[in-house]
Amino acid sequence: MLKSHAKYHLGQVVRHRKHPFRGVIFDVDPAFSNTEEWYQSIPEEARPAKDQPFYHLLAENDQSYYVAYVSEQNLVEDMSGEPVDHPDLYDLFGDFEDGHYPLHFQLN
Repeated sequence: MLKSHAKYHLGQVVRHRKHPFRGVIFDVDPAFSNTEEWYQSIPEEARPAKDQPFYHLLAENDQSYYVAYVSEQNLVEDMSGEPVDHPDLYDLFGDFEDGHYPLHFQLN
């Protein structure tokens, strides 16, 4: 059954439930919308359901910055109150305030 709404929102800082990275949400797919090859590369016992929101993150860990694609079930809200340092953040968002990043542009 497809969920009708996303739990997290654009500009919110989240962290992965199992892996040591966090990031800022910059897009949301209402259900899985990546390649089947990408999906099959996830070990079967860890594959998330496709019928849930998937989030595009400007992500960071201790070693690098990258873009991540993560299912809602694998995210938790980041409660650290710390900003994210991803170098592409300010292409999309304003300054970190009250635990999130405001969008620089209007959505249609």
